[in-house]
Amino acid sequence: MKFEKIKSHAKINLSLNVLGKKKSKLHNLETLVGFLDLHDDIYIKKTNKKNHIIKFTGNFSNKIPKKNTISNLLKILDESKKLKNQKYLISIKKNIPQEAGLGGGSMNAASLINYLIKKNIISLTMKEKQNLCSKIGSDVILGIDQKNLVLAYKNKIKKIKKNLKIFTLLIKPNFGCSTKNIYAQVRNYSKPQFFKIKSKNINFNTLSKMKNDLEVISFKLYPRLRKLRQFFLNIDKNSYVRMTGSGSTIVGYFMSKKAALNAKKLLKKKYKNYWCNLSKTI
Repeated sequence: MKFEKIKSHAKINLSLNVLGKKKSKLHNLETLVGFLDLHDDIYIKKTNKKNHIIKFTGNFSNKIPKKNTISNLLKILDESKKLKNQKYLISIKKNIPQEAGLGGGSMNAASLINYLIKKNIISLTMKEKQNLCSKIGSDVILGIDQKNLVLAYKNKIKKIKKNLKIFTLLIKPNFGCSTKNIYAQVRNYSKPQFFKIKSKNINFNTLSKMKNDLEVISFKLYPRLRKLRQFFLNIDKNSYVRMTGSGSTIVGYFMSKKAALNAKKLLKKKYKNYWCNLSKTI
């Protein structure tokens, strides 16, 4: 039996507001999410082995723990008998770096859920889908539809039917950010801004005026990130620059590929050891 291939796209937080804390002590977030053509490749096929086989390859496969989003997902599905004792061989080529704010692992799990549903291997109600995703990771649910912008407000998901065609330049330092430490420093909260937003009002100009509440804290804990962002900002006054998630990836947004390529050239010259990727929203 041949492998089937699944694309698992990177996600970026176009904007992120921290609204407050839940009773569980986790934070309520409101985030506008987009997806990039940058993706991991997932290869899957059935196996007659007694256990699932999960392999990771690629440039960013070295530090993935044995217990990961894919193994967690398969364990939950096995325990609920959703897979009817069928086992799978899954090989994932990691093109998306870890600890980058790009949701690589979460989107892998979401992509696999999408595949299993599409192939009628499992059947889930919306509530079951939400519960399954929440058991794996808080942002897994955001990857169930990787083509549209998604709005998360107090765990509610809203699809925004608009495809933004924006070129993105991602640069990740040779260090990651501790999401736990960053959220532990949050003291100020924002008010909800997006629950009434309309698709037609989302464009390059409106996105440039939004923010990521976690930047202030991340830049305080990791001063090199602030310097990186400032250097990035000085390259092109017509673009805007924002951290995605809790970092450490900084994203530049451009209307033209030419401007993005010029910025990439200058960034690579200044930060030779940093991962840099030119992509675009899908």
